[in-house]
Amino acid sequence: MSLDERPADGKAFEDGSRSERRRGGRVDRGGRPHMADLSGRPTAPYRAVAEAEVTVAHETLSAIVDGTTPRGDVLGVAELAGVMAAKRTSELIPLSHSTALTELLVRATPERSGSLVRIRAETAAVGQAGVEMEALTAAAVAALTVYDMVRDLDRAASVAGVRLVSATEGSAAAWQRPEGPPARQRPPAGARGAGRIGQSGRPARPQSPRR
Repeated sequence: MSLDERPADGKAFEDGSRSERRRGGRVDRGGRPHMADLSGRPTAPYRAVAEAEVTVAHETLSAIVDGTTPRGDVLGVAELAGVMAAKRTSELIPLSHSTALTELLVRATPERSGSLVRIRAETAAVGQAGVEMEALTAAAVAALTVYDMVRDLDRAASVAGVRLVSATEGSAAAWQRPEGPPARQRPPAGARGAGRIGQSGRPARPQSPRR
């Protein structure tokens, strides 16, 4: 029995069904992270679409569209950065498998109505693992590149909304993100003080209700 096969706490091994779930997951019996074993998984076509947004000032967006920013072609550089990042996803995300992409498209589109640049990344591959992380990595890095290209003009620009839009595996029905903005959850009543950082750098104590 190898060290990796021994129970970390000395308890008996789990039953077969739970062991199979662990073996296909991201954590081994000892609690150590590991890449999922894909050796027995058949190949299938995968597709994914991800998006991100970079909100900028109206003057900054005009400079992007007119090509007058100090650093040059913002949209072109951002799209190229997204392509380069997607191809190196397994080097950036520790437990992501290396995937040979068969299709990769990154678009950076300015939208004057919202004063933002919308990033859309589309990935495809035929293999044993999905391509969601490649699409998300492309969108995120392209958005960060937009910020880097305009930060001399607009340090208040913000990157937001990095999200998976759709994912398809083989002939199965595609997963599609519901339309509309994501719901924002409010903290439960009485917990507003929890987790706040005080001047000392320590979490602030929850405030007692007033009497």
